[in-house]
Amino acid sequence: MIPASDLPLSGPLEALEIHAMSIAKRNEGAKVNSDINVTPMVDVMLVLLIIFMVITPMLQKGISVDMPKVNNPTPMADADKEDALLVSIMRDGTVYFGTDKIAVDSLTGKVKDRLANRTDKRVYVKADARAHYGNVVQVVDAVRAAGVDDLGLLTDQRKSTPNAPAPAPAAGQ
Repeated sequence: MIPASDLPLSGPLEALEIHAMSIAKRNEGAKVNSDINVTPMVDVMLVLLIIFMVITPMLQKGISVDMPKVNNPTPMADADKEDALLVSIMRDGTVYFGTDKIAVDSLTGKVKDRLANRTDKRVYVKADARAHYGNVVQVVDAVRAAGVDDLGLLTDQRKSTPNAPAPAPAAGQ
């Protein structure tokens, strides 16, 4: 590099510019941003949340029914299996076998056909909490007539209430 004193000067300003250019450094470290940008992560998480909110109701097998709520339900994990036989009774008395609407009179034959090659002869009944008792009894009778070994009545867990009375102590205590 040629020193600024050896350069021909046409004026004092040009010498200053040449001298300033020769010692100027690029400070790349000052431009680095060390902050983490979380905006893309938040966008991805919101999309995943929306997907799960849309998909979750679709995972329920069969027809959606407002089942009765009980304090001590018996867990029936097999009711969620793909090959589980579900009979749903709606509030207005409509009966569904799986997702197909069916008359109570033809329910016995359909259940017999589906149970023909199965070793586990279990059928689950989902009845609406406000369905008429007589409709539920007709469906249970039709399923039993098909030769069902096990009949599961599906219910929901009642949420505990803070003002619920404490259970009475057992006699003899």
